[in-house]
Amino acid sequence: MDETLLVRVDQDLCTGDGLCVQLAPAVFEFDVDGLAYVKSPDGELLTAPGASVPVPSRCVKDVIESAEGCPGDCIFVEKPDGTQVAGPPGD
Repeated sequence: MDETLLVRVDQDLCTGDGLCVQLAPAVFEFDVDGLAYVKSPDGELLTAPGASVPVPSRCVKDVIESAEGCPGDCIFVEKPDGTQVAGPPGD
């Protein structure tokens, strides 16, 4: 079985474009500030900086596409060991 991926959004980089919310609404949602955040498996918006959630297996493709297409380069998809799978290039 594939290992679970984790996803997080860096709100300091978020442009509020909404690609992620359109592609993976089960994982991403806008808050009142117009920025995207991740949602817990039970649908709770996680607004703490650096909050990450497991990517549901049915959403992996859409979440990776969101990270790769994000104009703000603010979505990070990682393996549990921290290895980046998709998102902006590292330093």
